[in-house]
Amino acid sequence: MAINSDQDIVLARQKGRAMAAELGFLSGDATLIATAISELARNIVTYAGKGHITLKGIQNSSHVGILVVASDHGPGIPDISQALRDGFSTSGSLGLGLPGVRRLMDEFEITSRPGGGTTVAVKKWKQ
Repeated sequence: MAINSDQDIVLARQKGRAMAAELGFLSGDATLIATAISELARNIVTYAGKGHITLKGIQNSSHVGILVVASDHGPGIPDISQALRDGFSTSGSLGLGLPGVRRLMDEFEITSRPGGGTTVAVKKWKQ
């Protein structure tokens, strides 16, 4: 789904919560997933202006899960390790976005290059 505005952030969060429920996640985990989606979508709007979030049900040999991929063609992140530090922010926020998403989800992967955009892929597995 396209992420271009605050309305898109709300919609992405709602779709993520609904998909989590369909996959059988408990309410608390669905809230964590929705929160992670909201943070990723907020980063897209704040730093890149526009981008996409993809939601997909996934399965491995023993678990069902959800994959969330947030991607944009924005300015990129010059120092990923710094961006993953609690309290670091270039926008004047609390700096909880990416570190918070990493804590909320079970798997976290980020690729970014200055001038080339950013992609964050996260997974949450149903326990």
